[in-house]
Amino acid sequence: MLENRHVISVRDFTREEIEVILDHAERMEEVYERGGDDRLSGKVLATLFFSPSTRTRLSFETAMLRLGGDVISLVGKEAASTAKGENLADTVRTVEKYCDAIVLRHPKEGAARLAADYASVPVINAGDGANQHPTQTFLDLYTIRKEKGRIEGLKVGLMGDLKYGRTVHSLAYALALFGAEIHLISPEELRMPRYIVRELEEAGAADVEEHRDVRPILGELDVLYVIRIQKEMFPDPEEYERVKGSYRITRELIEEHAREDLIIMHPLPRVDEVDPDVDELPQARYFDQVRNGVVVRMALLDLLLGGEE
Repeated sequence: MLENRHVISVRDFTREEIEVILDHAERMEEVYERGGDDRLSGKVLATLFFSPSTRTRLSFETAMLRLGGDVISLVGKEAASTAKGENLADTVRTVEKYCDAIVLRHPKEGAARLAADYASVPVINAGDGANQHPTQTFLDLYTIRKEKGRIEGLKVGLMGDLKYGRTVHSLAYALALFGAEIHLISPEELRMPRYIVRELEEAGAADVEEHRDVRPILGELDVLYVIRIQKEMFPDPEEYERVKGSYRITRELIEEHAREDLIIMHPLPRVDEVDPDVDELPQARYFDQVRNGVVVRMALLDLLLGGEE
């Protein structure tokens, strides 16, 4: 079903196809726990990261190595021939001669789609500007389903920079596909773009509500997904200065207002929006997300390159 597919946007996948990935990730748990196997021996993954990354790049490379494959990497704009004026299309057409799949992170929206137009091997979007980050969404969905047993009907709060946050753009759409109830929590200046809100309603969300403050809704939530205010995404530095530090999740807030079975998620890195004291609470799941990212990306690479379903 997914062999040799490009992975550019969550919108390119049906709910059934996403469930194939999540189900395969469950099967990959055993492979991960025993340290991996060699099912992708002889395959090569190229990771091209023109924007900073820790978790996404390292988890993809770890996933490939745990499945017996090899990895080649290009990190930073200054390390690529694009610094000499080469366009992205030529870079992709060159790199594909060395590998069986490409993972691409790029600062410009639409870069991954452009790369896929020129590549004859699968291109996986690891984040293109403020646009999409589909594999983060897959691991987020996997974490929710693993912790809560389901996605449909859950009350999920998405909190923070909903205007520029590519992780929540992808995740909100996927949650709508699964029939979740979505609560959008942000400062007025960082509201979810109107076209995305309309898409959520059309995609099948049980409900979509917007809030300026988390406190009134926190006690009703099954999942609270927090993202940082992303300074690097703001075209206007003054806009960032107006909204930075406008929200913070603290231990006191969670203990006083949240349910015991709430799970708190964050794609990381964080700045000051989640207090370190929250890490000790049983609701914290953001470092579990890091671990789950390897399992999900193992599953995805296996499906794209090995065809295992």
